[in-house]
Amino acid sequence: MSDSVVLQLTKDLLARASVTPLDHDCQGVLANRLNSAGFNCESMIFGEVANLWARRGTTQPLLVFAGHTDVVPTGPLDQWHSDPFIPTERDGLLYARGAADMKSSIAAFVVAAEEFVAAHPDHKGSIALLITADEEGPSVDGTVKVCDELSRRGVQLDYCIVGEPTSVAALGDTVKNGRRGSLSGKLTIKGKQGHVAYPQLARNSVHLLAPALLELTSQQWDAGNDYFPATTFQVSNLHAGTGATNVVPGTAVVDFNFRFSTESTPESLKSRVQAILLAHQLDYDLQWTLGGKPFLTPKGELSAALANAIKQETGVDTQLSTTGGTSDGRFIARICPQVIEFGPINASIHQVNEHIRLDTLEPLKNIYRRTLEQLLLDKV
Repeated sequence: MSDSVVLQLTKDLLARASVTPLDHDCQGVLANRLNSAGFNCESMIFGEVANLWARRGTTQPLLVFAGHTDVVPTGPLDQWHSDPFIPTERDGLLYARGAADMKSSIAAFVVAAEEFVAAHPDHKGSIALLITADEEGPSVDGTVKVCDELSRRGVQLDYCIVGEPTSVAALGDTVKNGRRGSLSGKLTIKGKQGHVAYPQLARNSVHLLAPALLELTSQQWDAGNDYFPATTFQVSNLHAGTGATNVVPGTAVVDFNFRFSTESTPESLKSRVQAILLAHQLDYDLQWTLGGKPFLTPKGELSAALANAIKQETGVDTQLSTTGGTSDGRFIARICPQVIEFGPINASIHQVNEHIRLDTLEPLKNIYRRTLEQLLLDKV
């Protein structure tokens, strides 16, 4: 039995070692196909990153499929059971780096669009794809720059489906209608180095830090809401001392991170942290990095259309979720009122022997096509 169209395209993309920020002409393959389906394809290069903006139609509503062709590094090759860039079928699974995250979604986007356009060449509105090679890396020359350019041009996005692997146990059981924000801090507590035998001549930075750190870790930052869990504070690294056992550490450095809900803002979190540090009369330096603000798409047309498509195709009742890390959805949400993430089962993403179930590829493509049908066909 020959490979289906979506499986063929998935394998073609998987065979390209597009470790971030490389694309290895994945986007060229997509553009050639989309051109044939009537899309106007534009390569947007920012820095060394390739991005693809492909659109068919000029009217509203505009439904965008968004994704990334870059993948994370393979990890130890000797732990892979087959070459990570030779897509391999084994026991009903397709193995390769990027199989789940997220070249299968991109292939399904494209074939779904091809099928929809062939069946409904005069559909209302427009279809677009926004594809980057800078999602698994710094994410500075990818989707964020494309969104800035689209905003500059006055392009209005109405709906966006990001093909992140959101499913947990079965295809379609979970979609993401938002993501928490990420705010990181590097806190340096300044004491005075000295000899442990003469503590009166030193100020131990760890001892100074400890009460404030206890207060930071025991705070309730917010209670969350109907869509988001409560904001969390986690220490990721703590370093102090010279390595010697007889030296009082003069500085202590703490890396921490907030994953925050829409009930908090970067400004409110910064203000509360600094108030705690000042209350403990610490001499400190604090550097902040905002990885992304939270975004949320309340229940609406897009989530309903996608849930209906999933139910029709798989019989699964989907659940809305905002768990997980950040995604490029945070950039798209700035210019698009409805952003939903949906893709294959995510159990193996970023792991050795990453894989996707072969029997989910056709349903994945069909769900994307059914969503197009619900949103871009006039209801009779």
